[in-house]
Amino acid sequence: MDYTKIPIFGFIISWMGDNDMDYGPFVATLSFLLFVTGLFIFGVRGGQILSIVIALAPIWLPLALFFIFYEKWMDMIGTKFFIGQGRSTLRIHIPQEIFKSPEAMEFVLAQIHNTANPDNLMQTYIDGKRPIPFTLEIVSIGGDVRLYVNTPRKKTRDAFEANMYAQYPGIEIVEEPVDYAAEIPLDTKEHDMMSFHMGKKGDSEFPIKTYIDYGLDKLPKEEEKVDPMTPMLEVLANIKPYERLYIQIFCIAHRKASFKNGQLVGGESWEKGVARKIDEILQRDGKTKGALQTDDEEGFDIVPRITPGEKDTIQAMERNAGKYAYETAIRWFYITKKGHFNGDLINPVIRSFSQYDLIGRNSIGVRWRTDFNYKNLFPGGKQAQLLGLKRQELKEYKLRQYFPKGGGDGYKIFTVEELATMFHLPGRVALTPGLSRIPSTRSEAPPNLPTGIVQ
Repeated sequence: MDYTKIPIFGFIISWMGDNDMDYGPFVATLSFLLFVTGLFIFGVRGGQILSIVIALAPIWLPLALFFIFYEKWMDMIGTKFFIGQGRSTLRIHIPQEIFKSPEAMEFVLAQIHNTANPDNLMQTYIDGKRPIPFTLEIVSIGGDVRLYVNTPRKKTRDAFEANMYAQYPGIEIVEEPVDYAAEIPLDTKEHDMMSFHMGKKGDSEFPIKTYIDYGLDKLPKEEEKVDPMTPMLEVLANIKPYERLYIQIFCIAHRKASFKNGQLVGGESWEKGVARKIDEILQRDGKTKGALQTDDEEGFDIVPRITPGEKDTIQAMERNAGKYAYETAIRWFYITKKGHFNGDLINPVIRSFSQYDLIGRNSIGVRWRTDFNYKNLFPGGKQAQLLGLKRQELKEYKLRQYFPKGGGDGYKIFTVEELATMFHLPGRVALTPGLSRIPSTRSEAPPNLPTGIVQ
């Protein structure tokens, strides 16, 4: 339930700065306390208050239990549905030449966009049907850079492979028999690790800098390309043999909140949110599309002047709103041998995400990290608790699960255009030595070869 729609709770939740956690128990408790406080204000004695509370139990107790257990039930059946879909870790082997722009990957991500809209309420509240996440992963194992996609085995995997081969005929997709993340055990005492959550710093309605802004949609010559992925690939390729860097982009197909989809309170669609933001920039009424200001003397609408930068931003927002959207979260892990933690590697990885920043529009930055401000949070046994937190993050990475940690952390909307910019198959412009490629292009035999025995 979206409690931010209720004015007083929306104010409190906004003040707390976290809209991603479960507020059911919090709202129920706060409501009870406000009720009791009100009785005290009106001079009702303690014994009378207790009698009133007990007398009203048939009303407030079912409501309290409903709000407490509703989210837990939805999480349970959703997890069951998630497990039932199965998982596959697919490694993408890149050919020597890639002549496609990131638009090819945008097409693939659009084709596997599945909102899993239920046919009836039973599928929603009994079967737990909902969009199943997949992850786009860029991994460096001691400088060996690899591209992975972890997808649900049902419905998504076959569609992903078919569309990838259609867009990139020379690639090879191989399912890993053992997930690469299994290399690092959860209870390891031989490794140091640190996890970061990344996301849009601004509102989701404002897009990041995409491959279209880089001019890659115009298919320039290979030597003239500026691929925003190359700085990240270079950083990944230059780590030590005992170091690991895991980058995971978590994607869930976006759909509008509604009771049929499992939300008690409906919400505004993302596309309408974009339109509302554009109206704010243009200072116009969202219903009439007319100017909000009127000249008092002449009676004419005052049309605000739009700067070139605002015009470009609006064009990008409108283009973005016309594409499939995913609720997205980004996590990356740095893991190294015990006693060899290289803090100087942290900033280059974070800065590699700055290739998608556009001042005045949006940017990607750190929203949470395991070692952020925890010295004062865990007095006494802080080291043990911090280690437990890191292990939990590693467990969630292995399970392909993402739970926002508060303080601005959470899912943000990224469209297929934005995702394809961050994850695509780079061409020869990426000369990173650690990025292995298929030695030679393989192709099928021509269909018109003669068959049979020659007499």
